[in-house]
Amino acid sequence: MSVSPKKELGQHFLADPNILGVIGRLAEVDPEDVVLEVGPGLGVLTEFLAERVRHLHAVELDRSLEPRLASRLGRRANVELVFGDALQLPLHELDPLPDKLVANLPYNVATPLVVESLDGLPSVRLWCVMVQREVADRFFAEPRTKAYGAVSVLVRLTAERSGFHPVSRSVFRPPPNVDSALVAFRRTRVWGPEYRDLKRVVQAAFAHRRKTLANSLRLSGFERLERVPDARAEELEPRDFLALAGELT
Repeated sequence: MSVSPKKELGQHFLADPNILGVIGRLAEVDPEDVVLEVGPGLGVLTEFLAERVRHLHAVELDRSLEPRLASRLGRRANVELVFGDALQLPLHELDPLPDKLVANLPYNVATPLVVESLDGLPSVRLWCVMVQREVADRFFAEPRTKAYGAVSVLVRLTAERSGFHPVSRSVFRPPPNVDSALVAFRRTRVWGPEYRDLKRVVQAAFAHRRKTLANSLRLSGFERLERVPDARAEELEPRDFLALAGELT
């Protein structure tokens, strides 16, 4: 059963099973885990996880993959295949709730999915995701570096990195034109309603990187900027944005 990856969906199917042991180690896979996988593709990682966890929710946008996935997974009682857009589905209503997100994330949804899951899936306590290397570097980038941005602030205020592993292009079909990496991180904070305000402030602060923080916020519609530091967003530590959000919202 031949399946062609769809470029418009950012599909690069995991094809080399040798990477699975690394994923299992970084994800700290346990028989009691309830795992969310987004973008199962051909089911290589899906099958590996299904054999090792209590329950697996596999969310796939591409309906054409259903026969391939159904054939590979058989009638496993612990696997639920869900077809739809992970960014639109009410993932917080999954039953049982996932405590880990383990996935080879499609390139075009990796960053927004991780950002939304930080507060949208409070049950998730550990992430282990395969993403573009530059995205993996952004997640835990330091202030005053080129990679540091809004996603760095939001991830670092929510979690701590627990693992990192560069991934060869040869493990994918087709091989991508960019490097990839596995990055694992563990939750350190569960957010309440304040996350939405924080995210709005952080994204506005980095919306105009060449402008001062005050000017960037002003262009995004914020007022009451008297206490905004005279700096650029990339010069602030993640914790500084918590105080800033409290001042502006």
